[in-house]
Amino acid sequence: MEIQLQELIDQIKKDGVEAAESEAGSIVSSAKAEAEKIVSDAKAEAEKILADAKAQNEKMVKSSEDAIRQAGRNLLISFRESVARELKSVVSENVTAVYSSKDLQKLIVSTVENWASKPDAEDISVILNSGDLKAFEEAILASLKEKVLKGVTLKASNNFDGGFRIAVNNGEAYYDYSAEAVVDMLSNYLSPKVTELLKEAE
Repeated sequence: MEIQLQELIDQIKKDGVEAAESEAGSIVSSAKAEAEKIVSDAKAEAEKILADAKAQNEKMVKSSEDAIRQAGRNLLISFRESVARELKSVVSENVTAVYSSKDLQKLIVSTVENWASKPDAEDISVILNSGDLKAFEEAILASLKEKVLKGVTLKASNNFDGGFRIAVNNGEAYYDYSAEAVVDMLSNYLSPKVTELLKEAE
């Protein structure tokens, strides 16, 4: 009886130890799996953070490069516009200087001579602003008479400041030599040449 009791105690101990060992193994295995999952999740999160940071950095670099390019374009456009304004101002000063001097008379007479030489040009009218007409009328008419250019009339118009316009064939065609038209024409002609000079200077 005593032997059976001892065997029973030993069996209970054995079963308890085995159960405890099995439970411990299960706990260790579960803990190990959990630890591996935590490490895997942490690694995935770290890679995601790194990828996001890299993408954000690339986006910032591209944005900065785009901003620098745009600033460069804006600066170039602003500079060209500034040069164009300055060029137009210089041209305007020179045209105004010519048109406010006696050179205007010579220019009108020379232009009228050229138009009068065309076989189909009839009834030539020279249109000036009122101030220029008053200042130059006598001298221009004297020069035209001297060159025997008949059928040329002088008219006043306050639609432009300086220079002149020529109308032929009873006003069928107008040719604009006003200060504004000449400044625009010269500026448009000179702008590409100035642009080329600026490119050469780069």
